[in-house]
Amino acid sequence: MRMGLLSAVAQWNKLLDGVVVFFKEFQIIYCVEILLFFALIFFVSKVLRENDATKLMVLYWVLLIIGGCVHIFDENLMKGNVFLFYVLLISAFMLILFNVEVKKSLWDVHKASEGAEKTQGGNAEVHSQAETERCIANIIKALQNMSKNNVGALLVLSRGSLPKQVIQSGVTIESEISTQLIEGIFFPKAPLHDGATIIHGHKIQAAGCFLPLTQKTSYPKEYGTRHRAAIGITEVANVISLVVSEETGIISIVKQGNVTRYADYDMLMDALRDYYWQEMTANDKKRGGGNR
Repeated sequence: MRMGLLSAVAQWNKLLDGVVVFFKEFQIIYCVEILLFFALIFFVSKVLRENDATKLMVLYWVLLIIGGCVHIFDENLMKGNVFLFYVLLISAFMLILFNVEVKKSLWDVHKASEGAEKTQGGNAEVHSQAETERCIANIIKALQNMSKNNVGALLVLSRGSLPKQVIQSGVTIESEISTQLIEGIFFPKAPLHDGATIIHGHKIQAAGCFLPLTQKTSYPKEYGTRHRAAIGITEVANVISLVVSEETGIISIVKQGNVTRYADYDMLMDALRDYYWQEMTANDKKRGGGNR
C-alpha cells in the first residue's frame, strides 16, 4: 500500500516537472499544435452532437480521457507521438461514420458564407409576406392536384446548398412559381417530368434535375427511384423534398433522410412556412414575423 502511494506521488511529481519543463521550453509551434488538437476534438464532438449521436460522443470523450491518463501515467505504453496518433485515429473513425453529414455540413458552411457576402453587397432580394403566401399556396395546390390524378412529382426546396452539378443536370428555368407551371413540368408526357424540380426561394430554379439516390437499405421496398432520390438529396444537402407517388398519389415530406408520408394541407403548410421563414431576409422577418 505504502509503495503504491509512493509510486503515485512519484508519478505526480514527474508530471509537475514535465509541466515546468514544457513552459520553460515553450515555442509558438506548441501553441499552434494545441489549437489544432482541440479544434479537431471540438469539430468531431460538434458533428456527433448535431447528428444526435450522444452515446458515440460520450464514448469518444471516454476514449480520449483514458488515452490521456495512460499517456500521463505510463510513458512506456504511450510515449512520443503515440497519443497524438491515437487521437487522430479515433477522431477519423468517428468522422468516417458520419462522412455524409460532414460533407453536408462543410458544404452548407461554404454556401452560408457566399450568401452572407451577397447580402452584404446589397444583392439580397426582398419579398413581401403576401408574395410568400402566394408561392406557398401555388405549391400546395399543385401537389394536391397531382396527388388526385396520381401524377408523380418531386420538388426540392433549396436553400442554395445544392451541388452545382445537380442544377446543371437539368434545365435552368428561373421562373416565378405557379401551379400551372409545376403541373406542366410533371405532366407524364413532358420531357422534364422524370427529374426533380428545384425551388429556390420564390422561383423555380431548374427542372429535370438528376439527384443522388440514397444508399440505405432500411426503407420500405415500395419506395421507387423518385422516393430514393428525394431521400438521397436530403442526406447530402440542407434541403427539403416534397414527393408525390405516381402509384398511390400519397404526398411525402422528406427532411434529413426522414420521410413523413400522407402529408395533408396543414403538414405541407407547416413545412413550406418553415422553409420560407429561413429563406426570408432580416427585413422580411421584421415585417412579417407576426404572421408566421
